Amino acid sequence: MKRLLLISALALMPVLLSAQFRSGAAYEDLDDSETVAAFKSHVRTLSAAHLEGRKAGSEGEKEAAQYVEQMFKEYGIDLLTPSGGDIFGIRKETGDTLTSRNVIGFVEGYDKELRNDYIVVAARLDNIGTMTMTVDGRPVERVFYGANGNASGLAMLVELARMVKTNSIMFRRSVLFAAFGSSNETFAGAWYFLNRSFPETAKIDAMVNLDCLGTGYNGFYAYSGSNMDMNAIVNTLAGELQPIRPELTSNEIYPSDHRAFYAKEIPSIVFTTGRYPEHNTDRDTQSIIDYEMMERELEYLYNYVFALANLNVAPAFRSVKAQGSAYDGAVPYYQCDQRPVFLNSADPAQFLDKWVYQYLKYPEAALREGIQGQVMVQFIIDKDGKVTDVRVAKSVSEELDAEAVKVISASPKWKPGRKNGEKVRTSITLPVEFKLEKKRK
Repeated sequence: MKRLLLISALALMPVLLSAQFRSGAAYEDLDDSETVAAFKSHVRTLSAAHLEGRKAGSEGEKEAAQYVEQMFKEYGIDLLTPSGGDIFGIRKETGDTLTSRNVIGFVEGYDKELRNDYIVVAARLDNIGTMTMTVDGRPVERVFYGANGNASGLAMLVELARMVKTNSIMFRRSVLFAAFGSSNETFAGAWYFLNRSFPETAKIDAMVNLDCLGTGYNGFYAYSGSNMDMNAIVNTLAGELQPIRPELTSNEIYPSDHRAFYAKEIPSIVFTTGRYPEHNTDRDTQSIIDYEMMERELEYLYNYVFALANLNVAPAFRSVKAQGSAYDGAVPYYQCDQRPVFLNSADPAQFLDKWVYQYLKYPEAALREGIQGQVMVQFIIDKDGKVTDVRVAKSVSEELDAEAVKVISASPKWKPGRKNGEKVRTSITLPVEFKLEKKRK
């Protein structure tokens, strides 16, 4: 029987390989998880040759939008846009009008007070299309497939929407899932959504952007424009068991739709696997995608969006800036070449777990009043490792603020940070969580 099965498999192999070669699809594996198989299907469809690189305003971009809409429907995601997407036009310098579209999915939160506040999770639809080049005197059309840029982000968007929909009873805020058209045209789809299409922009508490997430072998990064509150969630999740952890970066790796949200002063963060040599070339195909890593990223992103949607207080676009000469010239923690170390770890979660939460006491007055929340505390780690200038960057209450400052002020010495080989004064901001447990009936 085993021999017959082997012969049958070998007999089919040329057919399978032929189909594989024609479609450019990623190899299917019987051992693939359901999520990996879904990712392969999404990326294969969205980076197919007949979409011709999904140039803004093209039929390829339109077909990609229709695919995202179809998947939202299959996963039970409510649509805020009509069939075919929310269509808008861009007047070009030539006088022509480029027609593009957005697709917006919606998962309602459960909290009566917060369900009318929104978290936007977004990914761009378009890539750069095609280019005709002359090779040996003959015109040759090259397709910029955009498997990683940004079929990978769209695939992540669709699967993240599925997970949130499945667990919607656990999300306090509502979550919008946006596939934005014409991102390469000055983020036009995102601008149109914020300024013309969506009537409740003031109720958007935060935005998460997904761009180029398929090359996890390069790393996994998060950029928020140094937003204290958005970074605080990254730091908090770092102290929990996660399948993967992003590295916070102070440099914007890719300009993308989050810039339109910055312009509206909406806290935003972009997740990406970083620069890769095939970017904006015809080599950006499915062959470079690490689907297993994408599956781990998906779990992390779900946890991030879950934490963001369930915050008691919405993140602030501008945090309270520390005043006074004590913070002048201090190097932000994540800009140190060698970051400060507490108990042999440069992970801030180690300080929270091994020191802060070991000695933190819930103030009686706050307990009686049922006050809880996240105090953002800023402090300096001096060149000798001593913690100084502890202050509240974002307050919850007088009692909780005072307790958080007291415990951090009593910190043992750290190993100081370094930049360019020299010890530096380092500024760091951490979230101190005060959370009341619900009593069981």
